[in-house]
Amino acid sequence: MDVAPEERVVDHDARRRDAELGTAEKSAQDSGNEVGDTMDWDDEPRNPRNWPVGQKFFHVGMLSSTALLPSIGTSIGSPAHAQFMSEFHVGSTVAILPLTLYVLALGFGPVVGGPLSETVGRRPVYIGSVAAGALFTLGAGFTHSFAGLCVLRFLAGFCWGPILAVASGSISDVFLPAHRGPVSAFFVLVPFLGPGLGPVIGSFVVNRKGWRWTQWTLLFLALLSLVMLLFAGETFHPTIRRRLAKVHRQQLPPSPPWRETIRTFVIVSLVRPCRMLLFDPVVGFICLYVAVDFGTLFSFFAAVPYTFGRVYRFSLEQSGLVFVSITIGCMLGLLTVLLCDLFLYRRQVPRYPPHKVPPEHRLYPAMIGSIGLPCGLFWFAWTARSDISWASPAAGIVPFAWGNICVFVSTIQYLTDTYHGTVVASASSANSLARYGFAGVFPLFTIQMFETLGINWAGSLLGFVSIALMPIPWVLFRYGARIRARSDSGPSQESRWMLNQRAGSA
Repeated sequence: MDVAPEERVVDHDARRRDAELGTAEKSAQDSGNEVGDTMDWDDEPRNPRNWPVGQKFFHVGMLSSTALLPSIGTSIGSPAHAQFMSEFHVGSTVAILPLTLYVLALGFGPVVGGPLSETVGRRPVYIGSVAAGALFTLGAGFTHSFAGLCVLRFLAGFCWGPILAVASGSISDVFLPAHRGPVSAFFVLVPFLGPGLGPVIGSFVVNRKGWRWTQWTLLFLALLSLVMLLFAGETFHPTIRRRLAKVHRQQLPPSPPWRETIRTFVIVSLVRPCRMLLFDPVVGFICLYVAVDFGTLFSFFAAVPYTFGRVYRFSLEQSGLVFVSITIGCMLGLLTVLLCDLFLYRRQVPRYPPHKVPPEHRLYPAMIGSIGLPCGLFWFAWTARSDISWASPAAGIVPFAWGNICVFVSTIQYLTDTYHGTVVASASSANSLARYGFAGVFPLFTIQMFETLGINWAGSLLGFVSIALMPIPWVLFRYGARIRARSDSGPSQESRWMLNQRAGSA
């Protein structure tokens, strides 16, 4: 299959951003460029893309372990549902609120943290996020008020949320597009294991030590992340360039007025992600697809204990072990992404100029994985019967988890290759806002849906929605180049290259 060429490339990006964001963002970008013009940045040893291989992979390990922290925090407390009802005397739906508010906060955090990382650098955001979230988690473990638990869990999620969005920008800082695929796949796998490992760990911890130990477990992970962050370096290129300019006593451009800086920060952190979510077709459709998939994944936190407890009379710990299926699916998904990168994406590299492979070639795993999502949901829905072994619906979760990670990794790589500079973190923030918004809401109505429709048709309803959204990666693969060419959010490298080629030939 060949990606359709762009027919018209209209670059409204520079004029639109100058008019909307004013001089602050433009001066910030210009200052980085001016500093970079005074040194050979491509050969500079402190350029993250010139780091030794060992340092690069230590950074990936740090990002992965740090991203596992907020990810595992989404589900580690889900087995405590019954204990919340008993200790705080709340109803079944209300007892899900600590999970829902935490997940919703994960979506709001990157809206601020993403652009902030482009102002002060990546590393301060990581350290501040992990430390602040750990303090709120400590408070959640000690509180005896359900309202306090909900507020503290929300604040912990808000602080840890930027980690997941900023990390994709850090990978873009360190690796060139041709080498970014396997690294991105590995990075995404580790935090993606959170929804699978969280209920497994949480079920045993809650059953044997009580729900408060779920918070202490998160604190141990936070401490590990902080230790690794102490040895990690900064990766945001403009920040490093300015530091190098100070070391070499080069004259720096004046900083923009503080009012313009605040105005720019508000627009970049709030307006641009929301605008991209609503008006950029590439971001909008990808976010819709990923958000529904994430919502369905998080609905399993309620659906699995309900299904296996009612049909197979599983205990809390036994139901928690079913989530190992998600882990298996994620492993298979990582293998699929790596194989697609090796045998499909890299074969496209010689056909284009250096670093100009169209982002659509990142969508091979998403197209393949889109088939597994509805298959897994229908498998789970129609084999969860007392006359069929519990292993069958548990196995049905595997293709869903496999397809989910294929779609997520592929689309994240697509967004990273499509948007550049200060736009990529805003695109990631929009993605986080959408997917965690859906993920936080879905568990609230999952039990009611399964009770009303029955296990078979409730699972089938999710499968039908997945079928309706399945064409999205296929359409983007065929027509994505044309859509990107008309986007106001920032043309891709390929679009700019094609624009320059045509301008030169004219």
